[in-house]
Amino acid sequence: MRTLPIVHSLDGLTFAMAMAFFVGGYGCWVVPAVAEGSSVGHGEGGYVPDFVAIVRRYNASGEPFRIQGVCKSACTLFLGIRNVCVERSATLMFHAGHDIAENVTGPNTRASRAAFYRYNEALRRYLLDGHHMDTDAFHSLSGSTIIDRFGYPECPLME
Repeated sequence: MRTLPIVHSLDGLTFAMAMAFFVGGYGCWVVPAVAEGSSVGHGEGGYVPDFVAIVRRYNASGEPFRIQGVCKSACTLFLGIRNVCVERSATLMFHAGHDIAENVTGPNTRASRAAFYRYNEALRRYLLDGHHMDTDAFHSLSGSTIIDRFGYPECPLME
């Protein structure tokens, strides 16, 4: 099996949009769902610097960004986008960052600090006081809680 990345450039930010798998001469395209201006396609999290780059891009442009569906791990960094909104039906899942170089997980890793920097003070305090960022176990909060308790803006209904 041979895998070839196919790259699509979007406003200067490059995303791997599809992978081609060739088995025995037959090919099929697999295209992940990625919605511009939305957490869709990023919900499983990933490499923190990649998410920081997306946050910076949206903060520089002022474009709106919608958090919807399941948003785990590094996806929660999108809360740091200046023009972010959260859908009430979303589920945000937080955990401690892991430092690969030092093989350490916890609130003092670079990944955790990157997240804390992007959360508002109320959410940061809640996660620290509750020790929700001490381990790699997920702590889930509903979009409604993120809006009502922590003051993030609610997304307008989609037409």
